[in-house]
Amino acid sequence: MLLEGRAPLEYLSMLAAFPWLRRLPRGDGHPVMVFPGLGANDATTWPLRGFLRSLGYVTQAWGQGFNAGPRVGVLDRCAADIRNLADRTGEPVSLLGWSLGGLYAREMAKEHPEITRCVITLGTPFTGHPRDTNAWRVYEWLTGTSVSDPDVMAQVRIAPPVPTTSIFSRSDGIVAWRCSLNEPGPLAENVEVPASHVGMGMNPLALYAIADRLAQPPGQWQPFEPHGARRWFYRTSHDPA
Repeated sequence: MLLEGRAPLEYLSMLAAFPWLRRLPRGDGHPVMVFPGLGANDATTWPLRGFLRSLGYVTQAWGQGFNAGPRVGVLDRCAADIRNLADRTGEPVSLLGWSLGGLYAREMAKEHPEITRCVITLGTPFTGHPRDTNAWRVYEWLTGTSVSDPDVMAQVRIAPPVPTTSIFSRSDGIVAWRCSLNEPGPLAENVEVPASHVGMGMNPLALYAIADRLAQPPGQWQPFEPHGARRWFYRTSHDPA
């Protein structure tokens, strides 16, 4: 938990790295919907959305205030917003979720793969024991539901049928990193970055990985492969353990 104190430094490093980040390959302008974490709102994803807009993407916040869990109507509203965004732009939507928001992104992609381009999650716990995080008590308090429903856990462990990237950190002070590992497959991967949980969406290395994933042409998805000196800063699904 003490390592979460890095978050302000990650924000400052993002500001310092912004001129470099703006020189990343520009996107093709497709839409990206961004979901905040537990107890957070759209203000926490504002820097991330601003970064994506600077690369040319059409971004949309989730627009439901503070994320207090999947209350009645929340996922229905998410689905409606994704459909509307896809209809408005005429393109499938990339879904980007931070922590609990990543579960929304994954589940929406499973329900609506025809309008989902890819899924990227940041520090999202979708496998392992549900109490292997430091936020499960907060989740139960906010939602009034238990995290120990085996049927729910079996569902969330399944990867979406679209390109899916889990960005995680072994020094995450909130979510145990093993809870964020996809079973590697033809459309699923894991990318490790040195980041805090609450600062992951502002961490320059995470932002670089996000930009790289979003820039891939439709139908030509390939696993994340940093080149040159960047290899020193990342570990991926296909790296040796």
